Amino acid sequence: MKEGYRLVWEEQFDGDALNMDNWSYECHQPGWVNQELQEYLEGSDYAYVKDGKLVIWPHKHVDENGRVTYTSGRINTLHKQGFQYGWFEARIKVPQGKGFLPAFWMMPVEEAFYGQWPKCGEIDIMEVLGHQTDCQYATIHYGEPHRQQQGSYTLESGDFAKEYHVFACQWEPDRISFYVDGEEICAVTDWFTAKEGEDRKPYPAPFDQPFYIILNVAVGGVWPGEPDDTTPFDERAAMKVDYVRVYQKETV
Repeated sequence: MKEGYRLVWEEQFDGDALNMDNWSYECHQPGWVNQELQEYLEGSDYAYVKDGKLVIWPHKHVDENGRVTYTSGRINTLHKQGFQYGWFEARIKVPQGKGFLPAFWMMPVEEAFYGQWPKCGEIDIMEVLGHQTDCQYATIHYGEPHRQQQGSYTLESGDFAKEYHVFACQWEPDRISFYVDGEEICAVTDWFTAKEGEDRKPYPAPFDQPFYIILNVAVGGVWPGEPDDTTPFDERAAMKVDYVRVYQKETV
């Protein structure tokens, strides 16, 4: 964490249940975004606390006719914890297997303020493809038309699925930078947004409003592709989160 910041919020995932003062479950049907295969369901089968960790564990289901479906968990802090600017970090171990896409990311509290995605903006602090677990991606989405800027980081040794690593974002009014284990992997200083038929909004829109935190594991979709016969749905499928912390500058 950078000097000059103070801790303003943290989730240690203590106790034996998810703290619903901080988190809400999201429920969505398969195909809701990105042609993903999972259904996001509420409840402790899919996102729960155990041994001081958040566990998000996707499941594969095969019915009597051989039809395959998938379920998973997605939680967020919308309308419970929102932040504008700061240092955001989480210590995470990701799942391993073709078709998994774990994520630690943020969306705006008032998504309609600048217009629906991508005009509203999106900050993806960590995404790791389940079949490539030595490489991490960090991305911002924005604009009309849609634009994105992305950086990546490949471990020299180790594996994001076999040990915990700290993923972080430093979000400032004119700069968004991303880190893995304290090492900066990329930084972005230019972006824009606009609604159709209107002029662009003044920079630094849309990244000048409160955002909330999301943690989830997607199954399938455009980017990771579908699970295959090698994809495990045992404990290796679970994303585990040790903590989430938010720091902000002591003086503005």
